[in-house]
Amino acid sequence: MSDKFSIGLDYGTNSVRALVVKVHSGEEVGSHVFNYPSGKSGILLDVSNPDLARQRPADYVLGLEESIRGALDAAAERPGFDRALVIGIGIDTTGSTPIPVDADGRPLSFDPRFTDNLNAQAWLWKDHTGHAEAAEITALAERIRPEFLAKCGGTYSSEWFWSKILHCLRADPTVFDAAATWVEHADWMPAVLTGTEHPDVLKRSICAAGHKAMFNASWSGYPDADFLSELDPKLARVAASLPSRAHNVSEPAGGLTAEWAQRLGLTPGIPVAVGAFDAHLGAVGSGIRPGTLVKIIGTSTCDLMIAPTGEALPDIPGLCGIVPESVVPGFFGLEAGQSAVGDIFNWFVDVVRPEGMDHEHLTEAAEALRPGESGLLSLDWHNGNRTVLVDQRLTGMILGLTLHSSPAEIYRALIESTAFGARVIVERLEEYGVPVERIVNCGGISAKNRLVMQIYADILGRPQMISRSKQTPALGAAIAGAVVAGESAGGHGSFGAAADAMTGIDDAVFHPIAENQRVYDRLYKVYRKLHDAFGVEGEQHDLYGVMKELLQIRDEVRH
Repeated sequence: MSDKFSIGLDYGTNSVRALVVKVHSGEEVGSHVFNYPSGKSGILLDVSNPDLARQRPADYVLGLEESIRGALDAAAERPGFDRALVIGIGIDTTGSTPIPVDADGRPLSFDPRFTDNLNAQAWLWKDHTGHAEAAEITALAERIRPEFLAKCGGTYSSEWFWSKILHCLRADPTVFDAAATWVEHADWMPAVLTGTEHPDVLKRSICAAGHKAMFNASWSGYPDADFLSELDPKLARVAASLPSRAHNVSEPAGGLTAEWAQRLGLTPGIPVAVGAFDAHLGAVGSGIRPGTLVKIIGTSTCDLMIAPTGEALPDIPGLCGIVPESVVPGFFGLEAGQSAVGDIFNWFVDVVRPEGMDHEHLTEAAEALRPGESGLLSLDWHNGNRTVLVDQRLTGMILGLTLHSSPAEIYRALIESTAFGARVIVERLEEYGVPVERIVNCGGISAKNRLVMQIYADILGRPQMISRSKQTPALGAAIAGAVVAGESAGGHGSFGAAADAMTGIDDAVFHPIAENQRVYDRLYKVYRKLHDAFGVEGEQHDLYGVMKELLQIRDEVRH
């Protein structure tokens, strides 16, 4: 029997990657990356508003064709590959990245009236312009719909669906009034390929709706019109445009249209899976299972766990929701994360720009340092805090600087800060009865930077494993494509069977070093003191001794 193949599309913050995969071995036979051409590394910015981050939907469509065609061309060089053997497609994107669309489901930015209007573009996940609206939504829900907050960690975020829409209503009523509805990027891309963009037929994913838009079956879907009208009567029109049902990634959004099949050289009608967020399909591509925490480390970090839907789970404050079937069918998806990780390291290299030192040189120099040797401690809030504080109005910090502090010391402190933030998340999960039995990392940083993985092992006190695939979100999307194709087409009958066949763990495992752990446990106590003092309202902490404690740890390590 000939090998069958599926395609995974991974829409990241700066680019889209297409991956062609053998469905019965997980072998990756072709890939292609398309960098978004607009803005700064694909992001539309506003120098007058550092909270703004948008993208052009036109870049997404251009990247759709370019990345798939490039990946298929690469696969064509491999023996045994034939485009006719591609049986399914899956797609992941960033999120929450909602797009205002017209009555036919086309992005408003395609209309000449709105081409250059930033508010008519896709509102990228890292756009925080709706921070005031997020606080307003949280306050109203606390007062009249506390159940809404209970399912999304207790606080609504400026990174999420309703905050962005409400901010658009306030900031640009013309765009808001022109939009028939708003569609997540993760839902729009499958609709483009299947000709189902019209709001009446477009399938919305439980991943996006449940984690970012307060969707829950227990209150019949999205927030009710009365609640939204309390925020602004105009929001009731958006509520009326949304369905009462959401779909998981085991369901097809539709079949590939004849037009797209011709453009890509694929078979018309092959199924395209309902979309999901990059982190959730990254977890699938990492072989997630109960007890496993998958950390998708990129510009930001998303942390995913799953638990059987038959289990009773508590509502966990600070999480980005516990949503049934948001990762795979039959399981709750538990999402947490950090708003900046790789972005912090890039900020130091690209903005602070230590002379003559790139990531490679800084990593080499930082690796020569011992834990605590620098006397520095950093907070990882350069883009706000996603979990567990859920506060985008928090900022970063580097404490303990002296006239002798070096770029390598600062760089290592920044890495350590992201590991301390990761430990807060693990402790919150376990505090509420969700045991973290193993940790699997994926993403470029985990595959390329041994220092980061060792620091994470030492600070978290647990072995750090790495997904075998270097392109795990795209692989997870390809797995979704293989599952919607089904066994009869040569695919898989379940995500469990697909994961067994298509995923694996790298041989390299990073184990905690006991001596490093002891020092980091002391530093973590200081980190938590700063974390709670600056991040938890009403907390009273005496910070007088913090600098002196860092110096004491430094001096003990050095001598």
